[in-house]
Amino acid sequence: MILLMAGAGAQIALPQAKPADGATLFKRQCATCHATSASDPPRQGPELAGIVGRKVGSVAGFKYSAGFAKADFTWTDDKLNAWLTDPQSVIPGAIMPYRQANADTRTAIITYLKELH
Repeated sequence: MILLMAGAGAQIALPQAKPADGATLFKRQCATCHATSASDPPRQGPELAGIVGRKVGSVAGFKYSAGFAKADFTWTDDKLNAWLTDPQSVIPGAIMPYRQANADTRTAIITYLKELH
């Protein structure tokens, strides 16, 4: 929407909407399946506090899919980015239907996850 100033012929552009932050994106897209604290009730996926730097498939008490038994790496920004892009390419046989094609959204979610310690 553009506002016109009478007589001056100038146009004033309205500011663009602020993009959603990582916490908001996580809540909208991830929180149905993942908790952010060990004190939260269990969900379909493992809780994600402290995921960056954690060995894959290592949340105590969570029953991982078979693909995780073969995976041997630590979660990094790059691994999380690849995981959110296409989970099955990172861990074949993994059960996670979510995929995020937007790089900015993935970055915001990963940044938020890094704050959860």
